[in-house]
Amino acid sequence: MRETINTKNAPAAIGPYSQAVKAGNTLYISGQIPFVPETMELVSQDIKDQTKQCLENVKAILQEAGMTLDNVVKVGIFIKDMNEFGAINEVYANYFTNNKPARACVEVARLPRDVRIEIEAIAVMD
Repeated sequence: MRETINTKNAPAAIGPYSQAVKAGNTLYISGQIPFVPETMELVSQDIKDQTKQCLENVKAILQEAGMTLDNVVKVGIFIKDMNEFGAINEVYANYFTNNKPARACVEVARLPRDVRIEIEAIAVMD
C-alpha cells in the first residue's frame, strides 16, 4: 500500500516530488528546506532559525500522516557549513528528546534555493 502525503502546513514541493510517501507503515519524508509554508519564503538567514523551520516542516508532514517525532527512526541533514554543526545540534536536541533517531549529517556544496540546511526523515508507525 502506497500513499502520497501532502499538507499545506509544510512548503509545497518545488520540483517533481511529493512531500512524503507512506509505504506500508513507513513514511519517507522528502528533504525539507527552511521555507515558511504560507509564503514559500526563507524564514531568515540564521542557521538556528533555518534548522527550526526545517524541523517544523517535518513535524507538519508527520502530523498529516498521523505520526509524531517519536515515530522518526532516521534523519538525514545536509548543511553548507560544518562549522554550524553545533548550532544545528542545539536546535535539533530540542525536537528529539525521547527517542533519538539514527542520523547522518553531511556538508554539501549547494542546496536548493541556496538555503544553508535541508532535513529529510524516515518514520515508522508502531
